[in-house]
Amino acid sequence: MVRYTFFMDATPSYSLNDFVTETSERDNPGHDFELESTKMLEINLNGRVWTKLGSMIAYRGSVKFIREGMLEGGIGKAFMKALSGEVTPLTKVEGTGKVYVADAGKDISVLRLENTSINVSGNDLLAFQDSVKYSVTMHKKVSGMLSGGLFSVRLEGSGLVAITTHGRPLTLRVTPQDPVMTDPNSTVAWSANLSPELKTDITMKALLGRGGGETFQMMFQGDGFVVVQPFEESPVVANTSS
Repeated sequence: MVRYTFFMDATPSYSLNDFVTETSERDNPGHDFELESTKMLEINLNGRVWTKLGSMIAYRGSVKFIREGMLEGGIGKAFMKALSGEVTPLTKVEGTGKVYVADAGKDISVLRLENTSINVSGNDLLAFQDSVKYSVTMHKKVSGMLSGGLFSVRLEGSGLVAITTHGRPLTLRVTPQDPVMTDPNSTVAWSANLSPELKTDITMKALLGRGGGETFQMMFQGDGFVVVQPFEESPVVANTSS
């Protein structure tokens, strides 16, 4: 006779001391942006950085948080913020200490810009150093057909940038001979020299609700790359409140 033993919960348990040891912060001196885990970023602050509004989960030291003002960066940038419904609300973080940030349990990747630039979807920008300059970009070839338009943040210069994705990101190479089409709600970032256009697949079946659900795609042509995530994120909707 064969006997079977079933375990309702195979999750290992921890003593309190083991749990504290397993989950304690991992200190790497000299790292300005340090991943405590795949979903949590430690910022070693000595001056100023920029973070996504609401992303702070803890901090220590003498730290001040200031929401970005509408006129920050001049009238032109203020116009783009108003037009986009402030697609990427940012916080200036100033002082000396350690700041821990995260965004809805999303995975975090840290990029180092070296006199270069990148476009990042407003939903997916977590933090960047003050040495990196930014601007809000409206993609005219796409905006007219997507609710609220399509806006991204252009980051340029030298410094560290943290972006977030639902799951492990995939970077696809774009060449003049081999363009790449992506779902707008799964598109995270792309090289700054690429300017996406909208590719439509509107058929009678799509209009009747019987299509494949992929009516709009972003088309990237040229020489560069595009980063996608295995998730369709809700698009940023412009703030229409008075």
